[in-house]
Amino acid sequence: MEDTVLLATMAGLLLALGAFSGVLAGLLGVGGGIILVPAFFYVFSGLGYNSPELMQICLGTSLATIIVTSLRSLSAHSKKGAVDWSILKGWGIGIAIGAAIGMLVASTLRSEVLQAIFGVLAAMVGVYMAFGREKWRLGAEMPKGVLRAVLSPVIGFLSVLMGIGGGSFGVPLMSLFNVPIHRAVATAAGFGVIIAVPSVIGFLLVDIAVVPPFTIGAVNFLAFGLVVTMTLITAPWGAALAHRMDAKPLKRIFGVFLILVALNMLRKALGW
Repeated sequence: MEDTVLLATMAGLLLALGAFSGVLAGLLGVGGGIILVPAFFYVFSGLGYNSPELMQICLGTSLATIIVTSLRSLSAHSKKGAVDWSILKGWGIGIAIGAAIGMLVASTLRSEVLQAIFGVLAAMVGVYMAFGREKWRLGAEMPKGVLRAVLSPVIGFLSVLMGIGGGSFGVPLMSLFNVPIHRAVATAAGFGVIIAVPSVIGFLLVDIAVVPPFTIGAVNFLAFGLVVTMTLITAPWGAALAHRMDAKPLKRIFGVFLILVALNMLRKALGW
């Protein structure tokens, strides 16, 4: 009976989490992973599944959801002709290599280290969301040659260490190099697929002793199924809201919120 109650509690929390992340993703255009990873951590640890490898489960499960949501988003954007396939082709191999390396590194790190990494990187993303300007530019076109060879694996590597898709790093990068925002968002969905697929394959092979129910390797399939289902339902609601209101102030507010979440993760990582 106790196991049934625990499972029902876990399912209820995950359904609510999926609904919330879907609305935010649709409303603000942020990837679900940056919301899901800390939320998974709080849900699983609160239900008693804390372990030195808990963050690996949070990362692997978040990236599994990104495969589905990014493929759906990429398909929708592609039908509208918004995806820049030349960018995807030029950057894809490097991003995939970086993602694979990121998964191998993440599988060797303890939760505290991964929490600290997530906290630092999420704070940087939050600062950009809260204080960044759309008119900022670093160049007139996307980098090629050596700079692309360096930046593309970095995007994949850092994204896996945070359990996120291509939006949080890819969209700002493309915007800074003069890619229109709608095309950047569409193309970043392709980044998400390239990041998530190789890393999830690796996370499925990780051996972890203490895991929540329905977990294979470092991927919890109960969380994956419930969150994906709710996200696919509620993301269009958020997108509809975005067309009815100015999402820019909300994006800045969410940036501040993300900074606070990141600082709390750093606090936990430091044992405070």
